[in-house]
Amino acid sequence: MNKKRKAIIFMIMALSICLAFSACGKKEPEAAEPKIEGCAIQHEEEFGGVYIETTIDDFNALGFEYGDSVKVVFSNGYTLEDVPYYNGYYVDAGQPLLIAYPGYDYIKACVNYGEDLWDTGGLYAAPGMRLYSAAGLDEHCTASVYLNEHGKYIDTQTARDIHYYDERDKYPSDAVFANFRNIKVGNIKENTLYRSASPCDNQHNRASYVDALISEAGVRFILNLSDNDAKIEKYMKADDFDSPYFKSLYEEGNVIPLSMTMNFASDDFKEKIAKGFAEMAEKDGPYLVHCTEGKDRTGFICMLLEALAGASYQEIVDDYMITYDNYYEINEEKDKVKYDLILEKNLIPMMYTVVGDESQDLKTIDLSAYARAYLTDIGMTPSQIDALLARITDR
Repeated sequence: MNKKRKAIIFMIMALSICLAFSACGKKEPEAAEPKIEGCAIQHEEEFGGVYIETTIDDFNALGFEYGDSVKVVFSNGYTLEDVPYYNGYYVDAGQPLLIAYPGYDYIKACVNYGEDLWDTGGLYAAPGMRLYSAAGLDEHCTASVYLNEHGKYIDTQTARDIHYYDERDKYPSDAVFANFRNIKVGNIKENTLYRSASPCDNQHNRASYVDALISEAGVRFILNLSDNDAKIEKYMKADDFDSPYFKSLYEEGNVIPLSMTMNFASDDFKEKIAKGFAEMAEKDGPYLVHCTEGKDRTGFICMLLEALAGASYQEIVDDYMITYDNYYEINEEKDKVKYDLILEKNLIPMMYTVVGDESQDLKTIDLSAYARAYLTDIGMTPSQIDALLARITDR
């Protein structure tokens, strides 16, 4: 090997060594804070929120974690500052959050039990429709999400983190899986009033089980709190639809779809209660009340019917919490901390919405009188209330 060639090889080796040392010693740039920008949005009407078209898995892969504080900025300038990112509705009623609820296609910004964020944020306006805002932007608005602080709300996320399964074999019975039960509190007649998950919306694989149970119970009238006719028709055309008994009741006109949001303090919610109860008072039972899971909207409506029918505070609590035992195995013996927190954040605000005075002691007041006054205030006549009571009680 000649001297010139040796020199070239030596220079290449030396350069390689220098580059290697340079690469090992070079400080890598710090990872950027997670963010998404310019994502399309959709109006999620059932619960009054805004889907941000990023899947939960993709969003979390960017580095966002449950319990983080985030900032959500819409392209019209509407901004949610310092909101928690959770996998459940773990904020108080009326508070905003970014949520990745199991089963949702996308992450969602919303207000828990509150006003429709689509309205509040001014994300849609069209001539001849409801006045959503003065913003004048259309549904092609976009959203961006930025991290504020990792783990700011992790204590709440940890304390309230609950989830359930959509597989039948993980539950002890069809009734528990379907969250189906006969309500037997106050003066309610046995085998007259039932509650459950949806017998038509099969997104949680429960519809056919509910359908079989309501057929066995001889249910004759259904208050469907979550759907409208268009949704029901879509369910019935789906390949996995297997609820023939529900279909027969629907075709007979014995299913009243109310399409309620979760904002139980809104005028729309109240108007639909009055409509649904008035129809119920004119129909023969037994009756079924359901939404999607049979948990929140169903919880409010059943609480109201139970209070009207003379149930005590403790009877209402006990029935409400069966749902959380069915889905999550949360009860007073197994997990008193979460049990108490669910009552404090969910049921108690619902009851005070009916009572209208948070200074009252729910354990000692006449809940029946307050329920009657509430129904009168939202538009039911005394004769309609009496007819409803006559349908469901022994009195």
